[in-house]
This record gives sequence, structure tokens and C-alpha cells, in this order.
Amino acid sequence: MLAEIITIGDELLIGQVVDTNSAFIAKQLNKIGVSVYQITSIQDDKQHILQALADAESRVDIVICTGGLGPTKDDITKKTIAEYFNDTLVKNHDVLRNIEHIWKQHVRTQMLQVNRDQAYIPSKSKPLMNKLGTAPGMWIEKDDKVFISLPGVPYEMKALIKHHVIPQLKDKYNCPFILHKTMIVYGLGESALAERIEAWEDALPKHIKLAYLPNLGKMRLRLSTKGFDEDQLRQDVQQQIDKVIPLIKDEYAGLEDEEGSVEVVIAKQLTKLGSTLAIAESCTGGAVAGCFTTHSGASAYFKGGLVTYSTASKINLLNVSKADIEAYSVVSSQVVESMAKNARQIFQSDYAVATTGNAGPTKGDSEAEVGTVFIAIATKSGVYSQEFNFGNSRIKVINKAVNKALEMLQKEIFKN
Repeated sequence: MLAEIITIGDELLIGQVVDTNSAFIAKQLNKIGVSVYQITSIQDDKQHILQALADAESRVDIVICTGGLGPTKDDITKKTIAEYFNDTLVKNHDVLRNIEHIWKQHVRTQMLQVNRDQAYIPSKSKPLMNKLGTAPGMWIEKDDKVFISLPGVPYEMKALIKHHVIPQLKDKYNCPFILHKTMIVYGLGESALAERIEAWEDALPKHIKLAYLPNLGKMRLRLSTKGFDEDQLRQDVQQQIDKVIPLIKDEYAGLEDEEGSVEVVIAKQLTKLGSTLAIAESCTGGAVAGCFTTHSGASAYFKGGLVTYSTASKINLLNVSKADIEAYSVVSSQVVESMAKNARQIFQSDYAVATTGNAGPTKGDSEAEVGTVFIAIATKSGVYSQEFNFGNSRIKVINKAVNKALEMLQKEIFKN
């Protein structure tokens, strides 16, 4: 079963808005055995939308559009979809009642006619009731193909995908099971890793595909397969994981969580252990903490963090010794270990991670070379740190430091 995702909006094409909708939709479709054949971004232009719909219809079974359903004149998706299906817009009274309810509960200004007009949908469509906004989703079937139009507002789109689109697609289609397992490897570049596991890769069963997913400071190896026997697929993939781990044992850091990333794996382990985490950051500017707080449920294990970017804040907020800073500089093992140890004490956590370094392009409060980063881990039994040089690109240095901090933390908490 194949799907195409069409995102509509000039703001996507000029780089004003980053398309996160497609990634979310693709992941949800993949979970129910629907493969995404193509993702297309197009303008708020009638002819462009009509052509995109026709092209998608010619190659896939499911077409999902997002964007262009608002109340203003530049939101032309609904009218264009009606034209594509030789249809007209009609008032749907259930949608209108939903709009009026939302307005009464959450909006203080008077409802305008353009807001009421959002209750008009193509007569051939089935409304997908949007409980979080005034633009309904729409479901249209043609020759056993499904066309779905959703608002572009991410939280509205996600709710409609979760509560309406996915359940209805599962009811309509008998889809194969799709399985992905992703291994995390640190310390090896793509070419070095490929050379090491070449024989294993060449011997993979035909139904299992391997993908290399490089990132700054880490590599992900994704094994993918699909079929209708879920138990057999899981067994086949696990056999291949068991075969490759001895080849990458020193660099292997575990499996990435099916829901996402290393921080999710860490979060689950901390929760399992009933342990807590605190973070003290300098050069990474809160990016490590942000990895955890973007996920729901972080309050169960994340006690708090401090971004002590200046030397004074390290002294005043983290109680780092001024004498140590003067003797060793702010970019040093002594200072980062003090940051981690004191953060753990301040927040009364089981673990703490700290970062300090020169991300560049200038050296700041330290004479350490640009790219130099110290990362420390503090536990109840002690504190330790490592020194790294991540190059001279500021963004690269910060992202590598974040990945390395997560790697060190993951290895530490999985000792238990």
C-alpha cells in the first residue's frame, strides 16, 4: 500500500516554515504498514494543486494533503479539491456546530462569516471533525483510492491523524507489517563502519534492507523489512542484529527507541531505574536539556538544568570555584567536573551531565582552541570527564557536543 504526502503553502517553499508535518505523517503511516512513495511540497496555486493531485493519484493508493484550509482568501485548497472531483462545496451542519462550540469555548471575539464558511466542504467528502481548530479534515474516496485533506497547523493535524485517519485506514486496508530496528554506533565514520561489516551486509537476507544514517558524532544502522508474519520478521531482524554486534562491540551503544532517539532510550532507562537527571551547560546553551524536555513525561526524571554561559554565572549559580577558573580556565576538566558535581547537588539528582567549551568562532573567556569541549558525568559515586575537539564549525561543535554528552550519559546509566 503506497501513499503520497502533499504539503501546501508558499511559506514552505521560501524556507519560512520547516515542514515537520510530513515526517510525522510518514512515521504514523509506516507503523500501520503503509509505505510513503513520495513527499511533495507545492505552492498555494490552483493549477499546481490540481496537477499534484493528478500525479499522486496516478501512482499511489492514499493521498494526504496538509495546509491551505484556513478562512482567508489565500487558503484555496478546499475549493481546488472540490474542482478536482467535479464537486461543489456544501454546508455541513455538524462541522458548523463544532466551529461554534470551539468559538464559544476558546475565542472572545465575534465570529465572522469567513469562520462560518469553514463549515462548507465538498459534498463528496466525509468530514474529519477537528476538535482543536475550525478547519475540518476531509476524506474523499475515488476508485478505491483515498484522498485526505488536513489543516497545516501541526497540533491539529496530529490529532486528526491519530484519532481519525489512522484508525480509518486500518479499517479499510489490510496492510503488511513494517519493521525498522536502528542500532546506534559511536566513534566510527560511515566508510570505516561499512568496511568492518561488509561481509555481514553482503549476507543479509533479501527481504532485509540496510541503511546508513550518519549524524555528527554517531552513526545509525537501520534494518528494515516488511511482510504479514510479524513474529517471523522480528525473529529474522534480531538474528541479524545478533550477528553484527560482535563486529562493532566496542562502538555499539544499543538500539534506538522505535519512537525516536537516544534521549528517549535514556529517559526510559532513568524511569525504569527510578533515577533522576540534572544538567549544567555552557557551550551547548541548553541544547542537551532541550533534547529531553521536548518529549512528554520528562518531569518524571528530569529535575532541572542551568545554562551558565558566562564565567560569572558559573561562579554565582553553580558555585564553581573562582580559583579553579583562574588556575585552569572555564574550559577545563576541573571546571566541567565541578559543574556536574554541583548541579547534581543543587537539584538533588542521581545523575548530572555538564558541558563547557569553545564553540567558536572566537575563544571567549578561555584560551582553549576553538572546538575544545569538556563533558562531565556526575553520579553518587563520583565524577569524571572527557576532553574532545570537534572542529571549527560552531554548529558542528555544538551538535557533536550534544551527541557526545548523550552517548556518555547513556553508557553510564546502562551500567546499572
